[in-house]
Amino acid sequence: MEQRSLRVVETDKTFFSKISNTLSKIFIPTRIGLNGVMIAIKRTSLMKAYNNYLESNMEEQLTKFEDSYSLYLESIDKYIMDSLYKKVKSNTATNFEKEALARYYFIVNLKNKNYIEYKYKKQEYLLRIDYETVCSMRNTKFVNKYKNFYVEKMDSLYKGLLKNESIAIADNVHKNEENIYNKIFDILENYILEILPIKIEQGDESVKEEYEQYLHTTVGKLDERDKIMQKVMLLGVSRKLFIHSLPLAATEKCYIELLKKVRELIVNSKTEVKREKAYDTLFDIIEDYNIKILSTKVYWDKPEEKQEYKKFWEKYKKVKENTEKKQILFLKEDIKKLNINRKKYEKIINLHKQKLTEKGAIKSIPTSIKTYKKMIYNKRSA
Repeated sequence: MEQRSLRVVETDKTFFSKISNTLSKIFIPTRIGLNGVMIAIKRTSLMKAYNNYLESNMEEQLTKFEDSYSLYLESIDKYIMDSLYKKVKSNTATNFEKEALARYYFIVNLKNKNYIEYKYKKQEYLLRIDYETVCSMRNTKFVNKYKNFYVEKMDSLYKGLLKNESIAIADNVHKNEENIYNKIFDILENYILEILPIKIEQGDESVKEEYEQYLHTTVGKLDERDKIMQKVMLLGVSRKLFIHSLPLAATEKCYIELLKKVRELIVNSKTEVKREKAYDTLFDIIEDYNIKILSTKVYWDKPEEKQEYKKFWEKYKKVKENTEKKQILFLKEDIKKLNINRKKYEKIINLHKQKLTEKGAIKSIPTSIKTYKKMIYNKRSA
């Protein structure tokens, strides 16, 4: 199955959000056929093994559950092949069906590039497909039990994906680090939009407030500044949900990446209004970064960095209720960090200094120009 050819593409992150409205209609002919029956049998066997494992918590039952899980996924895999692939091959597939199969082959194509990512993403994909089928059933009791299994398994898969990307960041050998950061943010966003609603429905309200706040940020047309703040919110949620899978060191690098993005936004802003809004975003991220990451950081690469941060933290505690003084502190600290590579960050440093001048934190030094009369050397007079 994995060797069959099809154009491999990565689809946009809204792909799975379309599934709930469309996918059940796609597979109706298959679901009432032999494949649908086989999946139903494997699903029932899986849930029986899962419940037995929960009740006994014995290693023998765990092995039976894992075996049932593998057979269940294999049946869904065949399900895709017998429905979507045949439709695409016979040129009777809709655009959405083509997109669904393209997504599938994109994941399969990961096998030789990043096996761990492939392993988790393929399971996630197959489970999401059958989840919509299960939700359409009338057997409420079975659906609720399946949801418990589904959420537990998805939690495990998302943690695995995040841990894999965290290791990639720590390796420092990847040329395209931005791609890794984007993957992390996509994983977090997908979890919030796809899995958290189910957990909240089941009564888990530990992150309900953050979930609702994030939904609010997805409304309307988003500019670059909004997208950056969305990512900041995702990192905030991750500190509650994935504190071990996305450790502090990886989260810190994500914050540093966002600070880099917002500095670029400030430099490239074409109007003063946009620049002011970008600066507001910078101040928000710096504060969030310091409160949620640096203030909880235990291990520092250099002891002097820890001492410098302690000094900053003492200053911050004194001015945190005064917006103007707090922003001045943030700008000065940011300049200190940027001065390490002054040539590279010359533009943003100058803008920071201009901002500090506007706030009266530093004085502008007027340029003094002296003129000299032209002196002509006369050989004869010499």
